[in-house]
Amino acid sequence: MILEFTKMNGAGNDFVLMDNRAGQVHLTRDQIVRLCDRHRGVGADGLMMLVPCKSGKADWAWDFYNSDGSRAEMCGNGARCFARYIQRLTGAGGRLTFETVAGVIAAQFDGERVTVNLTAPHSLKLNESVPLSTGAQAIHSLNTGVPHAVLFVPDADKAMVQSLGHEIRFHPHFAPKGTNVNFVQVLGPNRIRVRTYERGVEGETLACGTGVSASALIASRVHGFTSPVTVQVQGGDMLQVSFAENGGNFTEVRLNGPADFAFEGRINL
Repeated sequence: MILEFTKMNGAGNDFVLMDNRAGQVHLTRDQIVRLCDRHRGVGADGLMMLVPCKSGKADWAWDFYNSDGSRAEMCGNGARCFARYIQRLTGAGGRLTFETVAGVIAAQFDGERVTVNLTAPHSLKLNESVPLSTGAQAIHSLNTGVPHAVLFVPDADKAMVQSLGHEIRFHPHFAPKGTNVNFVQVLGPNRIRVRTYERGVEGETLACGTGVSASALIASRVHGFTSPVTVQVQGGDMLQVSFAENGGNFTEVRLNGPADFAFEGRINL
């Protein structure tokens, strides 16, 4: 089976995208893993396929998979890439919508940068003491489409992202589904740096849009940040998270950042 694909990245978080509007592409979990393999395939943090929206709630929809072949609910960087991919394929104008497992996402374009709304965050928990191999750690958590744990660290360069991130991701405290894990350094007023261990990738990625958003929102509660918050990710790019609050709840959460085309190709699976 020969498949055509597009490779994109959002702040270094990279994806394989495919047009499956005709419904003719049916991939097994092993095939998805192979596509995302950086040595034997195209290489990516995830795979997105454009499909029709059957619910009538949005213009389009996606089938989105992590690099381990598991289904993913939401991805902020992926959402920006997906929106530009739709725009290129369909000639869509300044705004479009698509449905995800987490809800409907709206995207607006400003050149190569895209702003996407996130679904309403929920399940905020602050300062939970979680026993770890390094000792008890105060961990905050928030679901921004997928679950995220947030730890504030003095120096992101020295954060044990792989080892401690793996431990927290599979910790019984976050069972049964586990969590993504963000190590956050405060750089100054309304500025943070974030490194993320991603569930489903099972390692650090160069950026995580929903993690950046969760980190910015939690920083607003813990450190008194106001909207917008500028976030430096591991890939070096700057993302921006804007938000409002209503009755103690976060609303109108938007993520702005780059969405870049890398190359197009064909692969025989």
